[in-house]
Amino acid sequence: MGSVQIVTTILAAAITAVAVGLAVRAVMKMVAVIRLGQPAPERFTDKGTRTKTMLAETAGHTRMLRWSVVGAAHWFVMIAFIVLSLLVLEAYFEVVTPGGGLPIIGPTTVFGLATELIGVLGLVGILVLMAIRLGNRPTRPGGRSRFTGSTMWQGYFVEWVVLLVLIFGFLIRGFKVATDHFEYPVWATPVSHAIGAALPAWTAGVSVAALIKIVISMTWLIVISLNVTMGVAWHRFLAFPNIFFKRNPGRAGSGLGALRPMMSDGKPLDFEEADPEKDQFGVAQVEQFTWKGLLDFSTCTECGRCQSQCPAWNTGKPLSPKLLVLSLRDHAYAKAPYLLAGGGKDLTGEEKATAAQLAHVDVLALAEADRPLIGGAEENGVIDPDVLWSCTTCGACVEQCPVDIEHVDHIVDMRRYQVLIESSFPSEAGVMLRNLENKGNPWGAPQNTREDWTKGFGFEVPRVGEVEDFEYLFWVGCAGAFEDRAKKTTRAVATLLHEAGVSFAILGEGETCTGDPARRIGNEFVFQMLAQQNVETLNEAFEGREKSKRKIVATCPHCFNTLGNEYGQLGGDFEVVHHTQLLAHLVSTGKLTPVQPVDGGVTYHDPCYLGRHNRVFTPPREVLGSALGSAEITEMPRNSERSFCCGAGGARMWMEEKIGKRINVERVEEAMSTGAKTIAVGCPFCSTMLNDGVNGKGAGEQVEVVDVASVLLRSVKPTDAAGEKESEPIAG
Repeated sequence: MGSVQIVTTILAAAITAVAVGLAVRAVMKMVAVIRLGQPAPERFTDKGTRTKTMLAETAGHTRMLRWSVVGAAHWFVMIAFIVLSLLVLEAYFEVVTPGGGLPIIGPTTVFGLATELIGVLGLVGILVLMAIRLGNRPTRPGGRSRFTGSTMWQGYFVEWVVLLVLIFGFLIRGFKVATDHFEYPVWATPVSHAIGAALPAWTAGVSVAALIKIVISMTWLIVISLNVTMGVAWHRFLAFPNIFFKRNPGRAGSGLGALRPMMSDGKPLDFEEADPEKDQFGVAQVEQFTWKGLLDFSTCTECGRCQSQCPAWNTGKPLSPKLLVLSLRDHAYAKAPYLLAGGGKDLTGEEKATAAQLAHVDVLALAEADRPLIGGAEENGVIDPDVLWSCTTCGACVEQCPVDIEHVDHIVDMRRYQVLIESSFPSEAGVMLRNLENKGNPWGAPQNTREDWTKGFGFEVPRVGEVEDFEYLFWVGCAGAFEDRAKKTTRAVATLLHEAGVSFAILGEGETCTGDPARRIGNEFVFQMLAQQNVETLNEAFEGREKSKRKIVATCPHCFNTLGNEYGQLGGDFEVVHHTQLLAHLVSTGKLTPVQPVDGGVTYHDPCYLGRHNRVFTPPREVLGSALGSAEITEMPRNSERSFCCGAGGARMWMEEKIGKRINVERVEEAMSTGAKTIAVGCPFCSTMLNDGVNGKGAGEQVEVVDVASVLLRSVKPTDAAGEKESEPIAG
């Protein structure tokens, strides 16, 4: 060992010792903070499925590759980071001697070939990612980007570290070639040999380059250890457990569909026995999120995919799912010293810690502890109320997140506390909630008018109890029963089912709201009241039937989602289909035959709760395709899982949109840009919102918004459908 190698060995050992010590301390701090969260025992079920899903999403990059160029580049960089960590380890042998290398696998040609190829692809990948970050920097001309609000220096720092580590890896190999210490043939390592041909035969060059590579790697580790909220770096480690512990590992669209039940101490809250002084009602303090929620916040990569897809953010509202998560993360870690010292408020608002426990807590942590979780600027709140109430729960953020953060669950948990304990929510939504409690529907319509849509048919619409048997229970829904536009869809579906010979029955006045708007706004009490009533009614209607024969067809995706995904939490186990799924089946089996192609062009708007939340993308398009004949659907740029929300979800249907551009106008403009004369929808909320958007733009004579069922009816029975269109008014 020469003098150069002695120096490089000592320096490498010293910086490594410092980095490892700081890293251990940082990991212990992160674990301690995450463990402050509430229990979530359901996260430990079905470990086999969780493992398979985690490996598929990480090794296969199944979510990242939805953005093909970024996904491919990131995959190569990830593989380079994992595999070439072996070359960082090898550098510790190379600082000792120029001919050093990994034992056993190091000298093999396969290892040399694999690391050469991965190194080259990693270089290409990181350069692509750097170019994308620079091209989308928030300060560029043209407005906000997905990186707006991200800590840009951290992203640049991580990318430059990866680039330099890869470059110095090739320099080490080049010096080995130049000094005849390289064991791999030219055909396996052509880049290394080419670099070596250009370098001088400097024997100490191997050890010096290896030291620099180690210093760069350990500097990275030191920096991230001193910045435990540096998600752009820590996600490399935290993504694996965060994906493993996702809510529904076996379901496409985990974190979507059903909301997580309201929990207290790891158990679903029973409202009949709940006590606000002993049980947790929603989330009022950051430590009241589950440990998985705190892991979510720690894992955020600040990539901004959620932000780029969010309808609120894209229309100038203050909500960014990314910035909301980052605010909660920063607050949790700033408050952590106070909490770890034993501090915190009990459910009555009393301090749990003694003065002695808090005596040595940093004053900044104490100040952070005094901040309300929800509050405006004057209250120094962590999350502004306008941020909380801008969410439509469309799920675009959850759909796009590459590390499976469950934004919607966290937002609704905070809403629950605001509604149930603070009674703090947009005032106009109060009318809707009172109507649900008193009338059983959000519009406050008299219950005895729920069957009025059945009048004027040439056939009888049967009620449950009036017929001995039926195949489907037709869940009409509140909009389908009371709202004039939606009643057209209800009548169209009933007509098509009758035409196809499908036996069905309705509950009529026995039906009440599923409770979706109450649950999404945060009023779990009203939701459970309505849901339990409906579950009892439905169980009675299906008495004696197994699940496969407890079939429900619904025209509203919100009802469809609640009945199929959430009523199981309350003892209601049903087979629920959306009307477009049933109609697609009836067309494919020849029970409905379109005879008159619809002209003028059709574009289809995917409802969030049908598409993203429940993965129903194809059936509506199959129905429309059959009605179009030889023509094709003209897709909007944002469609299927990337469909842009209409603005009505999350109970936003009953709240004024006072900030920024109206979401429905944004979507209507996109639909009109296709040139199609018909905007087909599969949801009564979407129908209302898009109709309002079309009328607001003064385009009612040029563009029509109509449900998929009505499009099919016009093709199957063009004369009857046209007559119905003319005879029924459209509510203003």
